[in-house]
Amino acid sequence: MFKAILIPTDGSELSEQAVRHGVALAKSIGARVVGLHVTLPLSAVAFAPMMVADTLERYQSETERFSAQCLAVIESEAKRAGVPSFCLSRGGEHPYQEIIEVAREMHCDAICMASHGRRGVAALMLGSETSKVLVHSTIPVLVVR
Repeated sequence: MFKAILIPTDGSELSEQAVRHGVALAKSIGARVVGLHVTLPLSAVAFAPMMVADTLERYQSETERFSAQCLAVIESEAKRAGVPSFCLSRGGEHPYQEIIEVAREMHCDAICMASHGRRGVAALMLGSETSKVLVHSTIPVLVVR
């Protein structure tokens, strides 16, 4: 069936549920897990160049720390279940594109991710990375809610 399952995470409790489901699925079929955390680039407006440099350094430091924290959940769950895993962090303006690209690069044949189930104005304003992955992915996507 599946040999490699990509599990993207945003660090939320719901993403952690998707991690548990994805790792359990991988264990049951003898697949490996690829963990992914996507960070957005800093968008800032400042009047002094030093403000942007200082902010950028702090932002990069904080996103690296948070990404490592998110991926540690996947590594820990996979290790506990005895499932081979590899985790990476990517930056990009469109997380869904990074998810699909990493799935291709890492030869994943399925994606397991969470959906926050936003509706109405929130869905229109924020969009849904999960919905975008579903629309653009050429491999199966398991959505955890």
